[in-house]
Amino acid sequence: MNGRPASNPVLIGAATVLVVIVGVFLAYNANQGLPFVPSYRLEAELPSAANLVRGNEVRIGGTRVGSVESIAAERRRDGSSVALLGLKLEPGVDPLPRDSTVIVRPRSALGLKYVELTRGRAREGFEAGERIPLAQATPAPVEFDDFTNMFDDDTRSAAQANLRGFGDALAGRGASLNQAIGALRPLLRDLVPVAVNLAAPETDLARFVRELADAARAVAPAAESQAQLFVGLDRTFGALRTVARPYLQEAISEGPATLDAGIRELPAQRPFLRNTEGLFRELRPGVRALRAGAPDLAGALEAGTPALRSYPPFNRRLASLLDELRTFSEDPLVPRGIARLTETVRTLDPTLQFLAPAQTRCNYLALWFRNIASLLSEGDVNGTWQRFIIVATPQGPNSEGGPSAGIANGPTLENRLHTNPYPNAGAPGRPAECEAGNEPYLRGRAVTANVPGTQAGRTEGTP
Repeated sequence: MNGRPASNPVLIGAATVLVVIVGVFLAYNANQGLPFVPSYRLEAELPSAANLVRGNEVRIGGTRVGSVESIAAERRRDGSSVALLGLKLEPGVDPLPRDSTVIVRPRSALGLKYVELTRGRAREGFEAGERIPLAQATPAPVEFDDFTNMFDDDTRSAAQANLRGFGDALAGRGASLNQAIGALRPLLRDLVPVAVNLAAPETDLARFVRELADAARAVAPAAESQAQLFVGLDRTFGALRTVARPYLQEAISEGPATLDAGIRELPAQRPFLRNTEGLFRELRPGVRALRAGAPDLAGALEAGTPALRSYPPFNRRLASLLDELRTFSEDPLVPRGIARLTETVRTLDPTLQFLAPAQTRCNYLALWFRNIASLLSEGDVNGTWQRFIIVATPQGPNSEGGPSAGIANGPTLENRLHTNPYPNAGAPGRPAECEAGNEPYLRGRAVTANVPGTQAGRTEGTP
């Protein structure tokens, strides 16, 4: 055996096999990076890793910068699942800015995919081993089968119908199309100044379009309601189709004459409309007050409906009375009496303004009549009985049990005079309270005027 290694066939064969094995190993792992070469590893969350396999390329700007090292599914806390990719990148990518995005894109129509990274502009970058969050997996990828699924049976049938309809519409109409093209020339000529005006900076067309977009976004939630509106309009116009001629046609033809008549006559109606507006303004307080009494008024109207049937005979009997009233109204002394009555009412107006809140606010008059009726509600054949209770007066100086030289003011807690001859009832210039019946008993103090503090502004039977 020769002692030179180069002439040893066993050693040469072993070296050749080793070189082949190393070459095959390097070729097999070439897509995943060469061994003993430093790399920059990151993880990325994706909504789906469909058709991705280990070894698929990772690109930035169309240049290969790494490969997909691992693919796994990860379950999140909310129960959803995401695809977790292990990316093995070249050291030159380090650091990848934190606002970078990731997306899976198709490389061929046969389903081959690759991962595309879009570098952001953030100053900070991902450290090796960090994870790109799911929020940065944008934009949402569009799969080829999603695109082809748009053309379902209905869409294909509609496309065929459109092509057939356009073909039938254009067939044999070459001369008409030529005339239409010729008529477009004046339109385009007149369109030039309009386009110049729209393109001028003073027009601010861009802002107009943005505002239109904002308006569209604002009405988007009501899109279904608007669609139903058009459905209802179609139903309405379908119903009007039966009376379109001659009725609607005549109404439309009479429209100009009606508008001319309105232009002539409506100015004369302005005083009437102005007075009507003033009348309704003055009626607002009364109408507002009717809200509380509306149920009672409804009951009164239901009860009064049968009584209205007897009104015609009653009105015939009133004819003679109305004749006398007409004679009375024509008497020259009547206006003088009405003037005196008006003066009397005007004189009583401040008093009525002062006393009215006692009933309108505090309901004292109705409560007084109710209590009087309750006081005298029991009795026998000889009459009613007044209900009362004997309360012994406290003893002490100036007691209310007999004549006194002053108000009862002690020394005991019980011998204290409590009287309020002019309780507040919400009159003009007075506190808005219903003091009578609501004032507290101030134990140990003599009270001969209004109780300190503001009492309740309502009584039984008032809102």
